[in-house]
Amino acid sequence: MTEHDLISRYDGRVPRYTSYPTAPHFHAGIGADTTARWLAELSPEVPISLYLHVPFCDRLCLYCGCNTTVVRLDAPKRTYAATLQDELRLVAAHIGHRAQVSAIHWGGGTPTSLPADCLTDITTLIRSLFEVLPTAEIAIEIDPTALPSDRLAALAEMGINRVSLGVQDFEPAVQSAIGRMQSFETTQDCAQSLRALGINSLNLDLIYGLPEQTEASVIRTARQVLDLKADRIAVFGYAHVPWMKRHQALIPDHSLPGPAARFAQRQAIGKVLEREGGFVPVGLDHYARPGDAMALAMNDQTLHRSFQGYTTDAAAALIGLGASAIGGLPQGYVQNATGVPAYTAAIRAGTLATVRGVTLTEDDRLRRGLIERIMCDLSAEIPAELASEAAGLDRFVNDGLATFDGTHLTVTEAGRPFVRNIAALFDAYLATSETAPRHARAV
Repeated sequence: MTEHDLISRYDGRVPRYTSYPTAPHFHAGIGADTTARWLAELSPEVPISLYLHVPFCDRLCLYCGCNTTVVRLDAPKRTYAATLQDELRLVAAHIGHRAQVSAIHWGGGTPTSLPADCLTDITTLIRSLFEVLPTAEIAIEIDPTALPSDRLAALAEMGINRVSLGVQDFEPAVQSAIGRMQSFETTQDCAQSLRALGINSLNLDLIYGLPEQTEASVIRTARQVLDLKADRIAVFGYAHVPWMKRHQALIPDHSLPGPAARFAQRQAIGKVLEREGGFVPVGLDHYARPGDAMALAMNDQTLHRSFQGYTTDAAAALIGLGASAIGGLPQGYVQNATGVPAYTAAIRAGTLATVRGVTLTEDDRLRRGLIERIMCDLSAEIPAELASEAAGLDRFVNDGLATFDGTHLTVTEAGRPFVRNIAALFDAYLATSETAPRHARAV
């Protein structure tokens, strides 16, 4: 089957499977009381992870699908930081013991849009409420064009040991089309400043499928990225969902590359990273140096997938803090109020800000485990309980995208770009779902 035929057959809308069940299936039956109970049931012996969401940016990037808004005044940022601290105290009180923390991830938005003293005060509070393990990964997402010197100093004080830099694309025409001007030199200076602080673990984010991108242009960007000497690179397909993110309507549909062009861009970036950079592919859309912890976890089949994408963090609970933040607990998933006013009001009232979520059933756990292994390892043993769904693997086998011996599934290298389609076979919610348009395109 030709590449064109594969794209035509499989370029539907399917989840990214950063959770299962996926977020569109969360419901309002899960609230603050449920989250409080689930937190109290956490074992003192099991480490947790913390995710802190900062929904502010200094500029609006037209492609962005995150929950964020442009805020330049300090006052609302300081108010939000104080609310985050109150939420941390609430969470710690509900847990009821000094929990060990194996990972902290600051996301957004642009976390460094918070004033420097707010960032360090929140970190100090975390260390007072929880036992942050010496081996903990403490990561933060950064816009290289918005990192004042006081924020740089704050990163060192916070103990940051991994940074994710947004690049997306270095072509001026593409940057102009998406409202994100960012020179290679600015990005390089930022990376060098971080390394001078002793932060040597660097992740870069790229996006394909943007307006004005071509196969030749993404190759140029990928080669420039190699000069930044990152140890991980994420390569995401642009998800054009203007009915969900209204600012994306400023990107005209006709300016976007079609499915075949998107696929060619993805493949071209991968070839540069692998053949010229020595990176190894990890799962669907990540690349890592062979000795990086993510590559090692892939080899050991201990890689995991969470709302932050692929991760080496094996904590049993990920606690989301901040407006819209999603947490994953052993009992299920929970999400805070999306809007800052509603989130703030709940915390000020002394209650957790959970407004939706889902309780995991045994069937959910079975399918979640299988989908995670498919997404992370590109191979899995199919449980006997899901044998009927496995019959759908025939078309992937016939198209050369997978092999299946009746119990063991292996996704071929040709099937890697379509691994979400393969995982979707085992999604019990998708077949009857009315939420498919909310998912990103498969290609």
